[in-house]
Amino acid sequence: MAIQRGIKIIAENRKAFHDYYIEEKYEAGVVLSGTEVKSLRAGRVNLKDSYVQVKEGEMFLIGVHISPYDHGNRYNLDPMRTRKLLMHKNEIIRLYTTVKQDGLTLVPTKCYFRDGKVKFEIGLARGKKNFDKRDAAAEKTAKRDIDRALKSHKKNSDY
Repeated sequence: MAIQRGIKIIAENRKAFHDYYIEEKYEAGVVLSGTEVKSLRAGRVNLKDSYVQVKEGEMFLIGVHISPYDHGNRYNLDPMRTRKLLMHKNEIIRLYTTVKQDGLTLVPTKCYFRDGKVKFEIGLARGKKNFDKRDAAAEKTAKRDIDRALKSHKKNSDY
């Protein structure tokens, strides 16, 4: 079986972009077992309310829900189990010190296949305040209204 080239996005964590300012992004592999990869190929993953924690020089993905594979039997594992992330040691240490010093957090923003291997995009994030979220929502609504008005104006001017 040939390995597929390129990137195929499985899931995105849109809530992370709503709750945080993503300052930097990193790519990390993940340790999966058995039927989890088959479940990911079917797109059955939820990144909402998940985060990354550094313990003893290793990174762990916490709160990611990978649904059990439909055709799996006793080999299906707990869908909410903690999974180990794979990154270079110096990257992990740098991220850990940044998180501890600056009060940032690590959140998974995207899950995808790259050249047939499952990867997670990890974002170094700073939390938004409630007024920031309201400002972002108001800005988004204003942009949508402007685009809608321009589209209708363009449609009316064609005739």
